[in-house]
Amino acid sequence: MSDLITKSENTELEVMPSFDFALEAEAEQQTRLAEHRAWLKGIRRERPLPQHPFKVAVYIRYFNQTKHEDYLEYHKQQFLSTIALCPNWEFMGFYIDEGATAPNMENAEAWSQLLRDCYGEKVDLIITQKTSNVSKKHAELIFCARILAALKKPVGIYFISEDIFTLASYYREDLKDPFFLPAPDRRLLPEDIPGPRGLLHD
Repeated sequence: MSDLITKSENTELEVMPSFDFALEAEAEQQTRLAEHRAWLKGIRRERPLPQHPFKVAVYIRYFNQTKHEDYLEYHKQQFLSTIALCPNWEFMGFYIDEGATAPNMENAEAWSQLLRDCYGEKVDLIITQKTSNVSKKHAELIFCARILAALKKPVGIYFISEDIFTLASYYREDLKDPFFLPAPDRRLLPEDIPGPRGLLHD
């Protein structure tokens, strides 16, 4: 009996191991974001200039949870009315994916088509409501911004809610950092071998 009591007492005294290490990366990211927001407040913000001749595309992630039956059409009209105030901007079209949250980028057909059109020099400014329309992963967003900025004809993204323009002068040095760009000797994965491509998402 005494042995059982001792075992019970020892069990109660055992301390749950700490998993704080799992929170360290997230805490560091939140700290860096807070510092970045504080820095942005101290500088003059840059947005796409109305007088600059942009080829503009609007990316929308549509998920109708509103009380408005024609919300998508209403939303599109708002964009068109605003773009019309910039006579040097050429509207290239809406790119619309459905879903409450952003999936893997390669599964978003409209976003993928938009990127192809950017590479084809059909678009040089993307306007979208918020960063989470494109991806919830900051690394993916940064990678996309850098790849688009590195094109022969750079493409910028303007996120309305966050008031972020990826081609702003204060981002220029970071965007040109070659560390995040594909190596010159890169090779594309063959389309007929799904195995290696699938490993990218494991």
